[in-house]
Amino acid sequence: MLILRSEKLSKEENIVFGLSTKIGQNPREPFYFNMSKSIGDDEKKVLNNRKLFLNKLNLTQENVVIQKQTHSAIVNIIDAPKQNLEGDALITSTPNIGLAVSTADCNNIYLYDKSKNVIAAVHSGWRGTEKKILKKTLIKLKESFNSESKDLIVFIGPSISKKNYEVGTEVATNFDEKYTEQKGNSDKYLLDLQSGILDTLLEFGIPKSNIEKSSICSFQNNKFQSYRRNGKNSGRALGVLALRPTNEL
Repeated sequence: MLILRSEKLSKEENIVFGLSTKIGQNPREPFYFNMSKSIGDDEKKVLNNRKLFLNKLNLTQENVVIQKQTHSAIVNIIDAPKQNLEGDALITSTPNIGLAVSTADCNNIYLYDKSKNVIAAVHSGWRGTEKKILKKTLIKLKESFNSESKDLIVFIGPSISKKNYEVGTEVATNFDEKYTEQKGNSDKYLLDLQSGILDTLLEFGIPKSNIEKSSICSFQNNKFQSYRRNGKNSGRALGVLALRPTNEL
């Protein structure tokens, strides 16, 4: 099984983090090591995949929150494992609750307040980015937990890169021109969501030295799930962040 780790988050003894890839136990076409029950994959296989992956993080399916992502600006603060949640960001200060982001090209961002011992996980596709889901999560951390920007450690996981993210005018016009590049005289543009995410973090005052941005393009690297590359045959990855129980520290 191949699990992507974060160099910065791995240095923090209070937390555990991992992002699944296509490579797991007996991965099979077309979905491979898929974590989603909503794309037509066999549910028993998906649940077994989740179990295998989460066991590597010393977590169980019962204490990991996998909400229904709707490309929204909804940020949910939780203090216990919950089912049937809808939204695109999760925050908790409770140990042993895994916050999950399902991804197959979208930006996935994981935050840890090392002073207040609070974590957050954010799913931000183009719609969520346009709705400022990340900024709203940062504001929630500040308002609800008194988080200070200087104390936040951030990992931006693999997502589709600008050179592979072609969009139409109807999408491109939602973003500042510095994040778009027109392809010749066509109505197609290349969209750089990753730079927009990074700028949001920096503008909020998070030190650049506290931010780790994956250089992996999910579209190009075949070890990662990609909807743009595989369409309806694409599985989904899970990125999971959790505070360790105090008895493990």
